[in-house]
Amino acid sequence: MSDRYFLDTNIFVYCFDRDDKRKQARAEEMVGKATADHLGIISSQVLQEFLNVATRKFAAPMTGRQARVYLETVLAPLCEVFSSVALYQQALSIQEEARYSFYDSLILAAAIEAKCKIVYSEDLHSGQVLRGLAIINPFAGGKNPPVKSHN
Repeated sequence: MSDRYFLDTNIFVYCFDRDDKRKQARAEEMVGKATADHLGIISSQVLQEFLNVATRKFAAPMTGRQARVYLETVLAPLCEVFSSVALYQQALSIQEEARYSFYDSLILAAAIEAKCKIVYSEDLHSGQVLRGLAIINPFAGGKNPPVKSHN
């Protein structure tokens, strides 16, 4: 059995980035793998952030219909973590411990709640391990940096 992993919002956004073909291809590969192996997880935060960007900030924003189809076929099947007071409490604890922003801490808290071993994100400190969760930038050139524990 393979380990569960968490996909941050930027991975879904890069699936639609025609300006960076390398990142687009990597993101599409990761999302395809997640939908096929059922080990890739997202939270309602990722779902909300993506839909906001996709319908407002893309060069050619998604229509409501396109966004609903992507939601139903890609995002919803991966979404397993939803907002709760306990999740916010964990995010605040992570924010104090690791000095991430609240929203980045919320991503990490969601990944931990989902019992993921890895969070893939371009926005966090690649190579860090926080509460047993390894942070990896899937777009880093070459090999990912060594994974370091955060105490």
